[in-house]
Amino acid sequence: MRKLLLDTHTLLWWLSDHPRLGVKAKSLIAEPRNVVYVSAISHWEISIKKSLGKLFTTENLDQLVEEEGFTKLPISCFHGDQAGLLPKHHKDPFDRMLIAQAQSEGLCIITNDEIFARYSVQIVKTSL
Repeated sequence: MRKLLLDTHTLLWWLSDHPRLGVKAKSLIAEPRNVVYVSAISHWEISIKKSLGKLFTTENLDQLVEEEGFTKLPISCFHGDQAGLLPKHHKDPFDRMLIAQAQSEGLCIITNDEIFARYSVQIVKTSL
């Protein structure tokens, strides 16, 4: 069993069956023995991008996450503290929170973001 955290783009690619989501990533997400987490930060990021007109996606994201059987990962005060302590490799606050959550909770992030590799966090590339 693996504990996986989906980067925001990975979640969107999974839900839309996007061709950039590779075979390995798909098989890890689909494996019923794995626990797949979706962070509240991804919901926030999607909501902001939708309000800015940068993203057009379904209105019922929370319901889709439940239907997929994913586990919702709330943001804790500890996660916030950890995100603030991370080295400044990455300026994106959403990604910094995902990295902090993965480190804190012992999760592997499925992402296509190259900068994640600069942190002490296990990753799986979405393109594999």
